[in-house]
Amino acid sequence: MLRRNLGAEGPATSALGLGCMGMSGMYGPSDRAESIATLHAAVDAGVVLLDTGDFYGMGHNEMLIGDALADAGFARGHKRDDVQISVKFGALRDPAGSWVGYDASPAAVRNSLAYTLQRLRVDHIDIYRPARLDPRVPIEETVGAIADMVKAGYVRHIGLSEVGAETLRRAVAVHPIVDLQIEYSLISRGIERDILPTCRDLGIAITAYGVLSRGLISGHWNKDQGKGVDFRAHSPRFQGDNLDHNLALVEALRQVAVAKGVSVAQIAIAWVLAQGTDIIPLIGARRRDRLAEALGALDVTLSPDDLAAIERAVPKDSAAGDRYPAHGMASLDSER
Repeated sequence: MLRRNLGAEGPATSALGLGCMGMSGMYGPSDRAESIATLHAAVDAGVVLLDTGDFYGMGHNEMLIGDALADAGFARGHKRDDVQISVKFGALRDPAGSWVGYDASPAAVRNSLAYTLQRLRVDHIDIYRPARLDPRVPIEETVGAIADMVKAGYVRHIGLSEVGAETLRRAVAVHPIVDLQIEYSLISRGIERDILPTCRDLGIAITAYGVLSRGLISGHWNKDQGKGVDFRAHSPRFQGDNLDHNLALVEALRQVAVAKGVSVAQIAIAWVLAQGTDIIPLIGARRRDRLAEALGALDVTLSPDDLAAIERAVPKDSAAGDRYPAHGMASLDSER
């Protein structure tokens, strides 16, 4: 496994991380045994970084990871410090699963962390971060509260998620920030304008989620799947004419992948990897076959000609539709 660093102040980690959200219902039903087997296979392959959120399945995802790490199969080959657990907190949900706001107040930091430690059955979290900027709470207060948990030994490092350049600068004035988790892919390149240069100026790594745009540019998605009722049913990029346009981009990318002798998913992941050694893609695999395909991207070397061909197939800002519905976009400090 290739290694990359989580920023100037953070630890070394694997060049790919495993995003675990899809194992807890966000993309439709998942198989518990296969999810745990995928977690084990990822760690066996050298994946160090496991990403979750305390609101994924209302705690289900954390408990699933806790079970996987406590499983005898894991214990025979690995120990707790062989993985880095990254946790997002702050998103509020009701019993029906609806999103009802954010709370990143100092009290919420302490309370959420206490429950997270219990669900994961660990004594510390490697990277802890608010899922979004809480508009009611200055970022200095949120980061300061997590910094107190660092001092107390419950957290090792602080990260942020989906915040803009100004917020990043305010945050690092309080405590070092090791990484910014944010969407970045061939069809989500907004961070290249201000956020990525700011991260590089401040020594902050990017942990990129959505590198396959929730499966849209994986090469496996088709219009019939778009009739489902999971998260993607509400995504503008998966709707109507937008979907037709975006799948045409995927077919253009497929031609580049075929010429290279790799899959569409592998070339899309390899493109993100090629954008800098300070970028760590998070792979949302919830099955071992999809994990193996994603790991194959590490063996793909893209030449200048390959990168130019990819750019022609999927030009910057060519995707149709926003990456979240309007209310979701409005909650993103990174989009302001």
